[in-house]
Amino acid sequence: MRKIEIKLNKNERIDDLQINNLKIIQNKNYFCFGMDAVILSDFAKNIKNNSTVLDLGCGTGIISILLTAKANIKKIYGIELQKEVYELANKSIKLNNLENKIEIINDNIKNLEKYFKPNSIEAIVTNPPYKKENTGIKNENNSQLISRYELEANLEDFIKISSKILKDKGEFYMVHRPDRIADIIELLRKYKLEAKLIKLVYPKINKSPNLVLIKAVKNANKFLKFEAPLIIYKEDNTYTDELLKIYNKK
Repeated sequence: MRKIEIKLNKNERIDDLQINNLKIIQNKNYFCFGMDAVILSDFAKNIKNNSTVLDLGCGTGIISILLTAKANIKKIYGIELQKEVYELANKSIKLNNLENKIEIINDNIKNLEKYFKPNSIEAIVTNPPYKKENTGIKNENNSQLISRYELEANLEDFIKISSKILKDKGEFYMVHRPDRIADIIELLRKYKLEAKLIKLVYPKINKSPNLVLIKAVKNANKFLKFEAPLIIYKEDNTYTDELLKIYNKK
């Protein structure tokens, strides 16, 4: 493997992803990836072999980078609106020698049809903004606001464009908040994406879930399964074995 030298700008750091010697560059001024992105990459690891995958709202490329280690993927295209975050993603791709595996587009997901024909992609993964535009207290900077709130594209936009771009029986993987499940299921059905698998994520076994993982399939029959939930913390506040496995730690 060729040695790569990356010049870091102010406030940038390199984080080890604990798998296949992969690393990612982050900047504290922008939205840094969280546990939800890591969990989604593991949930989507059974994407069909040799698929071409699209990562909607890819941020710094965390899901795409992890999927190169967790799944047998032909090519991953990411799309990220924010120029600075897009540039960070490209630096991480170069750092990991993944230029032939991952390609990032700097644009809004609403413009995807400029780059991809309808019915052309085998699988889509997405960790979209969770919060509706006019909800919550907005005390973040502009970059963080775009990552957290539906300012540039809403839940329906993500699902609608996914349905257009996915091939028949193509797979759609998303992480979101449980309080949006009703909206998600309704929109998936509206755009011919049938929810097939749901996995709830709980901070502790006696707490309410704070994340939901959903797999849907385009033009599939109606049959929904619930996977065993993921619990993050044990009662002693240490990580559960399942979460440690996701993070590739003993």
